[in-house]
Amino acid sequence: MPASSYAQARDKLLNLTLPPLSLNSPLRQAALIAVIIAIGLAVAWLPVTWVALLLGGAIFLTVLLLRPILSLYLLIPIIPFSSLLAVPFGGIKAGLMEIVLILGLLAWLLQMLARQKVMIPSVPLLWPFLLFLGGVGLSWLNALSIGASLVETAKWVEMLALYLLGVALLPVRHIRRVVMVMMLAGIAQAVLGLYQFVFKVGPAGFLLFDGRFLRAYGTFAQPNPYAGYLGLVLPLALSLAVWAFTDSGFGLKSKIHAQRGSPKSRSFYGLSLVLLLAALFATQSRGAWLGFAVAAVVTLGVRSKQAAMIVGGLVLVGILATLAGSFDWGVVSTNAVTQRLVDALGIATIGDTSAIEVTDANFATIERLAHWQAARDMWRDHLWLGAGFGNYAVIYPVYAPGRWLDPLGHAHNYLLNIGAEAGLVGIIAYLIFWILAFRVSLLALQSSTGFNRAVAAGGLGTLVHLHIHNFFDNLYVQGMYLHLAVVLALISIIYSCHQTKFSRERIYQ
Repeated sequence: MPASSYAQARDKLLNLTLPPLSLNSPLRQAALIAVIIAIGLAVAWLPVTWVALLLGGAIFLTVLLLRPILSLYLLIPIIPFSSLLAVPFGGIKAGLMEIVLILGLLAWLLQMLARQKVMIPSVPLLWPFLLFLGGVGLSWLNALSIGASLVETAKWVEMLALYLLGVALLPVRHIRRVVMVMMLAGIAQAVLGLYQFVFKVGPAGFLLFDGRFLRAYGTFAQPNPYAGYLGLVLPLALSLAVWAFTDSGFGLKSKIHAQRGSPKSRSFYGLSLVLLLAALFATQSRGAWLGFAVAAVVTLGVRSKQAAMIVGGLVLVGILATLAGSFDWGVVSTNAVTQRLVDALGIATIGDTSAIEVTDANFATIERLAHWQAARDMWRDHLWLGAGFGNYAVIYPVYAPGRWLDPLGHAHNYLLNIGAEAGLVGIIAYLIFWILAFRVSLLALQSSTGFNRAVAAGGLGTLVHLHIHNFFDNLYVQGMYLHLAVVLALISIIYSCHQTKFSRERIYQ
């Protein structure tokens, strides 16, 4: 390497790592000498494995300092596997996901310090995020456990931080790369779930269809959150598959579709859709099925009314055939699937769960209703500010109906859950946030074309699935909130790009 190039590279790295000090400062020279001595001692005394890890970590940190956006690419595949990469710490689990996010944010901050331009980027959803955090922050006044409130609030702070990092640093031309990584992470989880389903790898309580199969759960320990993750990826896979097979040469041809799908992209997005759909079925999660059914109609409807009508008709025919059918396909009887759907109808007709006789057939439904009842009573007693954000499980024993003494962590209905924890103030702030997020999504969709339009439509479908599924569960768990932050960042980048009528070029590249 020429001496001048070496000096430029050295100065660039030093400006990133030690921005407050001038190049010729004695303090900087002393710091460099100390680092060199420390490295020499480490190489001399530490085991080879440790030296390799330290060297690899140093290289990683150096690359991250130069390209903080790499933390976003790393987080996408880490999120669904975060439970395997975390350890208990002070009552919570922390691991690689949190470490990568913090390092990415620190690298971004150091870049801004080096350029003497420390500022929060102007993004479409910044104020809605802050409004929501302020709304749930007021519920801390009633919190019995400040630690539980801190843990739950930290999720939304992390979500905001990753959203800001993504919108500020990701060039619009790299959206395709991010989507590719998201699909690969989804495929990995789908393949794992199908393996569990076919080979019955998991707890005996998850067995299905007279023991012939097993409910898939991926790395999420339970089928429902696993199905929730698949449902947050599937609308994007569906939208991109439609784009690949229509806009890119199998039907709709237009000059505005500048990005055309290749045969490889058609194969990739088609395979992603098939695997994710199969894995979603293997979860046997009714909430996820309903969430994706609605999300699919919306995703296709915003792209084409004709496609939405066709999908809606197929869904209706499928429901009627399933409800009326008593036939057997040789592997899975439709009666088994139908029964899971029919059992869910009892949710609308049951009152006080403590007075209901529990059987094996209605256990899951009654358990969920019991938590709805507890959340409702909790909200009634703490109408305006709730019982404290994140405190549902803490005070659940006071409201537990009948035999249902296990709090299960949340109310299995996020609107009831946040009403119980943050009251009317919190739930209004929550609804305002998501109404504005849907507005940005629709504007991004209306103003974009080609691949970006497909991503915007899939992102909109993801938000639809989130709220439909959250009517029966809570998907703000196990890193899925960071997945949502990435989706919101992609939508906001597309929105900002096409609102300004020219491609956004980022300063940090």
